[in-house]
Amino acid sequence: MRIEEIAAKALEAVGDDRYKLALLVAKRAEALANGAQILVDINTQKMKYTDIALLEIAYGKIALEGIVESNR
Repeated sequence: MRIEEIAAKALEAVGDDRYKLALLVAKRAEALANGAQILVDINTQKMKYTDIALLEIAYGKIALEGIVESNR
């Protein structure tokens, strides 16, 4: 799947709210950079953390509610 398709699917997952998507991608990418486990079963060795986060959101593995609650 191309990154444009992944981004469109991820945007749908957050109710077409670009601000929420940007927040969610940023928080998840930060968590991945700090050693969080990758939740998708694909080869991610050559992928950036933001692309992995976008993919996880598109596949429904990450939701905004989970990120917000984990930071409290």
